[in-house]
Amino acid sequence: MKLNTIFQVLVPKDNKFISLFEKGAINLVKTSELLKELVLVSDDIEKRNSMIKGIKEFEKCGDEVTHTIFDELNKTFITPFDRDDIQSLTSSIDDVVDGINSACKKIKLYNPKKLSPEFTKMADYIYEASVEINRAIADLKNIKNSPKIHEACININTIENLADDLNHQYLSNLFEYEKDAIELIKMKEIMQNLERAVDCAENVSDVLKAIIIKNA
Repeated sequence: MKLNTIFQVLVPKDNKFISLFEKGAINLVKTSELLKELVLVSDDIEKRNSMIKGIKEFEKCGDEVTHTIFDELNKTFITPFDRDDIQSLTSSIDDVVDGINSACKKIKLYNPKKLSPEFTKMADYIYEASVEINRAIADLKNIKNSPKIHEACININTIENLADDLNHQYLSNLFEYEKDAIELIKMKEIMQNLERAVDCAENVSDVLKAIIIKNA
């Protein structure tokens, strides 16, 4: 048994990490909510850019949470679970927010003529995955016995599969029907960035499953 694991059994755990994870997960949900609004107003450039700026602010907030967790990790001897897992969970949640922000930067940079309904659906998938992450994180304090976390992980994996199918079908239709090569490139890049955000959400699920197994 690792020395850190022994101390985790004998010494009360510091729950500040759980609170910080919850803050990061809530920030992720807010980011994905704004993304959903953004793809619905793609023809209003001023409003769209305002929302992109808001998403950037959420991304900065996520970075602050990440930096705080890493700082606390350097100062804390007893952690609620494995230190490497804390780092992985922190980074994976931050990656989802970064992925959303990256897609939004592409929208602003490329300024596509329109965003098709598939973009709205992909934004919905990102939001649904974010809600599941938040649900799992909210029960992280019960890591040794949490069917909610297990269920959330399953749901995230299902969402990722749906998002992957949507991406493939969209790209197939795009290459078949879009005659403007420049618009085709723009739309392809934006959609693939959005789909990668869902992939990042699945990475969060993978980290959570690993934590559950280690702490069973």
